[in-house]
Amino acid sequence: MTAVPLLIIGGRLIDPGQGIDKVGDMLIADGKIIWMGELGAAPPVEPGGILRASGMVVSPGFIDLHCHLREPGFEEKETIATGTRAAARGGFTTVCCMPNTSPPMDDRATVEYVKGKARAEGVVHVLPIGCITRGRQGEELAEMGELAEAGVIAFSDDGDPVRSSGIMRQALEHGRSLGLPIIDHCQDTELGRDGVMNEGRVSARLGLRGMPAAAKESMVARDIALAQLTGARLHIAHVSAAGSVDLIRRAKKQGVPVTAEVTPHHLALTEGRVIGGGAGLTSSRPLPLAYDTNAKVNPPLRADGDRQALIRGLKEGVIDAIATDHAPHTRADKLGEFDVAAFGISGLETALGSAMALVHGEGLGLVTLISKLTFEPAKIIGAGKGLGRLEVGAVADITIFDPEAEWLVDPEAFASKGRNTPLAGYALRGRVMATIVAGRLVHKDDSLRIEGAATYKAGTGVRGE
Repeated sequence: MTAVPLLIIGGRLIDPGQGIDKVGDMLIADGKIIWMGELGAAPPVEPGGILRASGMVVSPGFIDLHCHLREPGFEEKETIATGTRAAARGGFTTVCCMPNTSPPMDDRATVEYVKGKARAEGVVHVLPIGCITRGRQGEELAEMGELAEAGVIAFSDDGDPVRSSGIMRQALEHGRSLGLPIIDHCQDTELGRDGVMNEGRVSARLGLRGMPAAAKESMVARDIALAQLTGARLHIAHVSAAGSVDLIRRAKKQGVPVTAEVTPHHLALTEGRVIGGGAGLTSSRPLPLAYDTNAKVNPPLRADGDRQALIRGLKEGVIDAIATDHAPHTRADKLGEFDVAAFGISGLETALGSAMALVHGEGLGLVTLISKLTFEPAKIIGAGKGLGRLEVGAVADITIFDPEAEWLVDPEAFASKGRNTPLAGYALRGRVMATIVAGRLVHKDDSLRIEGAATYKAGTGVRGE
């Protein structure tokens, strides 16, 4: 959609980074926020369009620290075009894409390719994450300096951990010198070898090999120790277990420069979803009795005690961000036996609704939730002044959502190629109504109408005569 000078009227403006939480109006022009005023105040210039946001939240655009756009190499699963459209539907104005592509993003040419495709076909900002090691093989560091010059905002071998402590130490030292964080997929692959879900009661009942939480926690502990040794910035991806939360809590108290993220699916669901249950959400249709491959994800959905620990970690500030780990797959990838199906959940378009369940039923504050999707992720990647903020002069990256709107998850209606969600048929409460990227309206719910300027009477916020 083309950019339009747009006046947003009567929304609840929430910007945790600046302590803003009030009902007011906002004017967007030339790709930037040019005015923020009290409800009904006259804007400095005549608007070109009117968006009435009464009852809705107007926040900085959501930032996803962790997603998989699959391109280059796996375009049958997702492309930058389809992935960014899915991101826009989910309220994300910026996504950080992981480097497990083919070829992997371990050199300047591949990074430049992704950036070029994003400029040509993407509808939201795409920030690439470079590989830690060549080919993501864990044996030799990638040319991290070259990748930084090419514009990566962090380094990760996501999908695989950095198994060697020596290589991880070198990566952290290089990351520190470059001023960029290292993001690790913490997992002891020997301890969790051949595991396909959480090790526990449900895996025993189903006869599936489990991945113990200790496989995650042991690697988290190692990485924290190395971050403390090097003074480098460490970011722990997709925290899933209570023990990991405790380790990160203690590290932060000791001043270790560690941050962490959690996914909406680990916050909303438990291992019981594999066997046909759930947590905190309700479905409008019968669920599979067991072995639902759409609930197969790495790290796995865990016990409800772990889920509750994750929620406490968000409330206490131990966990800094909510990130989707959007992992689209083809139908064929998810068909067949649970043991051989691919890991991953397509999560961009259900992220807000899943996370809002914590606001409606788990005591998480709405402002805290928005902070975990905007201001705090922006601090982690340090991508420039104005990202994750509502302020005059800032780029107009804005998400507008209705916290009360209910909707049913229909994967066939996804913009993403990935239909692999365990939330099909679930009723979610909290819906993205509009997403604006650099002043461009890149997503609008069908129920939302943009009015012409003639319908607005300056200084009153009501229709003209």
